[in-house]
Amino acid sequence: MAEEKAATPADKKVATEKKVAKAKVPSADQKAVTAEKAVKAKAQPAEKKPVAKKKVEEKVAKPKVTAKKKAAKPAFSAVKEKASPKKKAAKPKKAASAKKKTASKKKVAEAKTPSAKKKPVAEEKAEPKLVKQTSGEWTKNPMLKPRIEKVTVNMSVGKSGAPLEQAATILQQLTTQKPSRRQAKKTIREFGIRKGESIACLVTLRKEKAEQFLRKALQAVDNKLSKYCFDRQGNFSFGIKEHIDIPGTKYLPQLGIHGMDVAVSLGRPGYRVKRRHRVKSKIGKDHLLTADEAILFIKDEFDVEIK
Repeated sequence: MAEEKAATPADKKVATEKKVAKAKVPSADQKAVTAEKAVKAKAQPAEKKPVAKKKVEEKVAKPKVTAKKKAAKPAFSAVKEKASPKKKAAKPKKAASAKKKTASKKKVAEAKTPSAKKKPVAEEKAEPKLVKQTSGEWTKNPMLKPRIEKVTVNMSVGKSGAPLEQAATILQQLTTQKPSRRQAKKTIREFGIRKGESIACLVTLRKEKAEQFLRKALQAVDNKLSKYCFDRQGNFSFGIKEHIDIPGTKYLPQLGIHGMDVAVSLGRPGYRVKRRHRVKSKIGKDHLLTADEAILFIKDEFDVEIK
């Protein structure tokens, strides 16, 4: 007992290390156990080989089932083959429709491209009709010759009083005819115009007076008019900025300078039918005056240049 007590802790450590070493070192029994396990592990793959064979046998057996299915498929394919000739028989219809389309395209192309046979037909076609000179017809039939029915001269001042009186005196000097006054139809406060207030003066000329004044007025515009001055019925109008431009007029400081509008109404000898009081009637379409005829008349009679 004394010896055991006298053992030092160093001796205890050495004893424990020896025990651990003995535990780590495999005994003969343990070696035998591990050898048996290794043999078993080597023997197991040999036992598993039959399982692999079974799998291979199953794989080989499956194609047999598929072979049956394949044997059954030809019956279905035969049905398809029987149905397929119908579809093949339907294809020629498409081909026939394609042929029709190509034939129609060829016809259209032939119609567009002039052939050598159709050239003589084109030569036989009549040339486009030209507009006849109506002035030649006026000499044959005097009822078709245009004439000036009236010339209206308007001077719109926009005010009553002295400016309007000055415009009226100028008009009377130019036309040797007393002008009439025109009243405002509505009030415009911005321009200082009241309803019923006389703001313009007007003169209507006919026959020889109309022609004489028109010749002077056209000279004030250098005998030039625009084609847009004419309307469908052959009437036309133009403006004069300063009355001094009319030949034969002098500037008077007490009267000032005023502008005017000249409107010319053209017609033919049969126009009285629509204006008479008894047995009124319409004018025929062939007898109505057109803008082209009015332009020809003004060019011939007054030597006016139409732009």
